Amino acid sequence: MTKNTSEKIRHRYNRISPVYESMDKMMKDKWRRELLESVHGQVLEVGIGTGVNLAFYPEGIHLTGIDFSPGMLNKARKKVEALQFPYQVDLIEMDIQEMDFPDNSFDYVIATCVFCSVPHPIKGLRELGRVCKSDGKIMMLEHMRSGNKVAGKLMDIVNPLPVTLWGANINRKTLENINEAGLTVEQSDDLVYTIVKKLKVTPWKE
Repeated sequence: MTKNTSEKIRHRYNRISPVYESMDKMMKDKWRRELLESVHGQVLEVGIGTGVNLAFYPEGIHLTGIDFSPGMLNKARKKVEALQFPYQVDLIEMDIQEMDFPDNSFDYVIATCVFCSVPHPIKGLRELGRVCKSDGKIMMLEHMRSGNKVAGKLMDIVNPLPVTLWGANINRKTLENINEAGLTVEQSDDLVYTIVKKLKVTPWKE
């Protein structure tokens, strides 16, 4: 079931890759910059998509970016080929739910607008915790189900539309999923009410 669902979502993201960046304007450049400005060492970005974050990483890092959509990844490769970034970049087609990296590989793991579309988000989150070093950090910008009862119910009603169009859920309970995956939210900042959050997560649970 995971494979079939992943294939459907991959196909949808391949289809929308030419216009994805115009759809992704909800995440402001300021938020991306603040999320990424202090990362260092070995950095993994999961669901790198078309490479919107590439412009905001600091110099000197070694960035590995993965995505399961070849259409999205091709857009990111074109950015890397056209521009000179002050850091090393490796782009790999890979599913966040089954990553090929050894345990404790990365100092930082980055995810922006990813866990709305992962078919099994808890499985994907556990993989983030596995590949992140024990003293590393998982940094996230994510939209999720509103904490407001009325708004949350409305998001539940509307959710089938974006799922059908491009495979993104707007009503994921991401904070609960992080906890169930055995990770700990160290810091949570509301950016748009309780719907868009900037998160700092540790790959262990107290």
